[in-house]
Amino acid sequence: MKHYGKRGVLLGASLSALAGYVDAIGFMTLGGFFVSFMSGNSTRLGVGLASGDPAQAGMALMLIGLFVAGVVLGGTVARRFGEERRSLVLATETLLLISGAALCGLGRPHVGMVFVVMAMGVENAVFQREGDVGLGLTYMTGTLVRMGQRIATALHGGARWDWLPFLLLWLGLATGGALGALAFLKAGVMALWGAAAVTGLLTVLTAVAERAARRADGRS
Repeated sequence: MKHYGKRGVLLGASLSALAGYVDAIGFMTLGGFFVSFMSGNSTRLGVGLASGDPAQAGMALMLIGLFVAGVVLGGTVARRFGEERRSLVLATETLLLISGAALCGLGRPHVGMVFVVMAMGVENAVFQREGDVGLGLTYMTGTLVRMGQRIATALHGGARWDWLPFLLLWLGLATGGALGALAFLKAGVMALWGAAAVTGLLTVLTAVAERAARRADGRS
């Protein structure tokens, strides 16, 4: 996590909070399916197959496929324009969230969720490094494992605080989930517009920071 710097860690925590927010809205809209947590959908796929519930299994499988498609899209954008151009991946996510929110506003929430799930897949390419995921932003099992490993290292004389960034990512997701649930209870699925607005803001801020960095390096 050190090579991301404070700005990168804060961006990661913000995006984790965004993922939690969106996932809570998706969970409540889709009746217990997830738009960013594919481990949960994989479990529902298995349960649906074992219990002879093709509707449950089919929904879970479709969501998993859409998420993977989003990851492919995000990875393609990162490769095409450069992995350091995180703002372009964020812009792609923003457009997908706007599309999803707009369709929900037109009374097509399940169609809108197609774009929302893909947006969550795209998000995981924001910190792509050499074609691999640098930070997992929409799922926390690996993050909690890394946090536990860093705590173990600290207890045995290693770096004392290397586990804190991972805690920040987890807290972001959990806090975002709570905020998403509250927003859904107040505004329904239209609370997705809040996520689109935040992602748009993060896109602009990231683009400004990238431009400043390029100028400092003497590039246009």
